[in-house]
Amino acid sequence: MGLERRMCREMFEPTEVVELRQMCFTPNRIWQAGQYMVGELPDIAFDMGLVERLPSVRGNSADIDTINPSEH
Repeated sequence: MGLERRMCREMFEPTEVVELRQMCFTPNRIWQAGQYMVGELPDIAFDMGLVERLPSVRGNSADIDTINPSEH
């Protein structure tokens, strides 16, 4: 049996952007996989281990902004 890596909401800042690895179903909403602020996601996403920290960005942030400025 594989090890499961779960992260609780308290491990993150409320404004930190994290990745929801797969869809999460709640009675009020269907959450698509993608990037969200921690405060936006439901507790069940953390309890089920569906949330991961984004990988750290390497290099100069100015270089990243110039790659595709139309997305901002």
